[in-house]
Amino acid sequence: MSKQLKLGIPKGSLQNATISLFKRSGWIININGRSYFPEIDDNEIDCAICRAQEISKYVESGVLDAGLTGKDWIAENNSDVHVVTDLVYSKVSSKPARWVIAVPYDSDIKTLTDLEGKTIATELVEFTKKYFSERKINVNVEFSWGATEAKVVSKLADAIVEVTETESTIKAHGLKIIRELMETNTQLIVNHKVWEDPVKKAKIEQLALLLNGALLGEKYVGLKMNTSDINLEKVVSLLPSLNAPTVAPLYNSKWFSVETVVSSNAVRKLLPQLLKNGAEGIIEYPLNKVI
Repeated sequence: MSKQLKLGIPKGSLQNATISLFKRSGWIININGRSYFPEIDDNEIDCAICRAQEISKYVESGVLDAGLTGKDWIAENNSDVHVVTDLVYSKVSSKPARWVIAVPYDSDIKTLTDLEGKTIATELVEFTKKYFSERKINVNVEFSWGATEAKVVSKLADAIVEVTETESTIKAHGLKIIRELMETNTQLIVNHKVWEDPVKKAKIEQLALLLNGALLGEKYVGLKMNTSDINLEKVVSLLPSLNAPTVAPLYNSKWFSVETVVSSNAVRKLLPQLLKNGAEGIIEYPLNKVI
């Protein structure tokens, strides 16, 4: 067994987002032209670019030791792999994507049972077949190579099963969602035998720790400010924190430096309140990781 960890990086829409996540986590991946074997600044890792749809199969078979792929494609391939951690990120948002059933707005199809005997176009064929089979609804599931929404518009199918994050593409084609089938996100997976190798397991755990730390870092910012001893308690009471804010006296004065980590979503409401209650010189700064 090679000492290097053979790691699959998803090709396509998630490729740039994955490389960006690795950069924030501390690894630089350089893709040279059309090469499927990018360089990474870590001698313990050997990267390969693969379609997300195939990574779980390669990890299960041992062609790859580990990889990043969607929960949906693991289910589609019915792959027997070890899931190390969930990594919720995408090219659009930090929310999990959803596989949904969509039909035209003016369609008579309102519920799942209305799809009895109908044709569904999707890239997620096996999962869709299993989903309807478990509910004893007979449907014809056809593989779609792309532009799946157009299959319904051109009447090549009665419905589609498609992945969406914002629903904008579905709505733009005049479709409506009648059921969500599954929520999916990227997962770091590993071959079962590789997971038993203590050296490679430690490397994969390092990846999981820092990748998750980088994702969490996106959701928080650091805040630093000064306040007088008179206003200290009021300012501190306003601050949400992972634990408690750091408070340090300023040299030879009755003023304090206060530093904390807060949700980035809370900052827009928090800053005016801090200023109103005596905080001064507030500095907001981004965080690469929160571990």
